[in-house]
Amino acid sequence: MHRMSGDKSLLRQAVGWLVLLTLVTLVTACGLPQVHSTTRHSVFALSPGDLEKYGVAFITPATVTGQEEEKQTIALDFTDVLKEDRPQVRCVTLPETLSALNKAGFADQYRNMFNDYQQAGIFNREILRKIGEVTQTRYIAQLKLSGFNQRSNDRFSVFGLRVLQTHHAGIRLFLQIWDSQNGAIVWEGVEELDRAEDTVTETNVTLRTVLREAAQNLVARLP
Repeated sequence: MHRMSGDKSLLRQAVGWLVLLTLVTLVTACGLPQVHSTTRHSVFALSPGDLEKYGVAFITPATVTGQEEEKQTIALDFTDVLKEDRPQVRCVTLPETLSALNKAGFADQYRNMFNDYQQAGIFNREILRKIGEVTQTRYIAQLKLSGFNQRSNDRFSVFGLRVLQTHHAGIRLFLQIWDSQNGAIVWEGVEELDRAEDTVTETNVTLRTVLREAAQNLVARLP
């Protein structure tokens, strides 16, 4: 009897230590997201202080297939980051740009500009100039979401039960800035970012999360 009681006590202690170890592992793992990013950019004719002096207006982003409905969200989140990190830059948001163009009667020309851009990868100089005039800015910015993916895999299980998952989200975000006065590209950059989070829930890493991180990295490279 004493031996059986001792065995049960040892078993309870072992189970207790296992539970404690599991909890420590979960707490530690869930609190440390892993972020890997690569940023590349080129400066052609944009000097420090130009954005602050002349302002920048955002036009409709381009997206990969399946993410077309996210265009407004992409522009909103990016301009929010720009305003937070560079408050001295006068930033005209996408809704403000579209409203100004529509009021000025340039909606059809704006649409035609994007149709031509899809074929040749270039924006019409005259339409860029009109965008600059109606928004009272010199620089025109376009975002391109050229890649986004989400995935997950099991990380930790106890007695065959899944307790911890690693959720990943990856993004490839491109930013191009044009000079509305001469139609030239003055700056461009691309950010590739992957974020991994260990969690006990089924919640995925969202587009907004990786988009804001990518935006912060791109904004940090602007002159």
